[in-house]
Amino acid sequence: MIGVAPVTLQGCGVRLEPLRAEHQNGLISAAGDGELWKLWFTTVPEPENTEAYVHAALEGQCAGHMVPWAVREMTTNSIAGCTRFHDIVPAARRVEIGYTWYAKRWQRSHVNTACKMLLMTHAFETLGCEVVGLRTDHFNFASQRAIEALGAKRDGVIRHHHARRDGSVRDTVFYSILAAEWPDVRRHLELRLARHGSRDAD
Repeated sequence: MIGVAPVTLQGCGVRLEPLRAEHQNGLISAAGDGELWKLWFTTVPEPENTEAYVHAALEGQCAGHMVPWAVREMTTNSIAGCTRFHDIVPAARRVEIGYTWYAKRWQRSHVNTACKMLLMTHAFETLGCEVVGLRTDHFNFASQRAIEALGAKRDGVIRHHHARRDGSVRDTVFYSILAAEWPDVRRHLELRLARHGSRDAD
């Protein structure tokens, strides 16, 4: 597995831009669409905490265990949300996709499918990953449905696994896609994007 470095990924109507401090206002606007920080089982930052959120993500990038992106929706040229590679394990050829959230207007649209297509294509076909993992809060049922709709397999639940922002501790549901499964998952994502009527915005 070659080194995981920040890179711009574009296609299917979205552009994943390596996260920078300049994205802060766009993220505040996206999170404000639906006041997403009020969802207690997510990690969406409150407006006043967005700067610290971006700083922590970039610290993780410098430490080598995550790569964060801002998600830009190309038809509106607006920031729709963000996502990351995280828990990168080069020796196991593994990355996880997470810290993902989108403005309310872009939920249940082409955006999530497009982002996952770009990220998984990069992981499997450029980085040579053997597995891509995904995880979510036990109570984030919408996220679980979205992950399962991608074609990921549910690996199990780790109970009392991770502290939430409010101090409670969540159970975490883990999923994965293996390299051998990627061709079928890719075809599935292509069909989903075709149903959305998404076009490559390159």
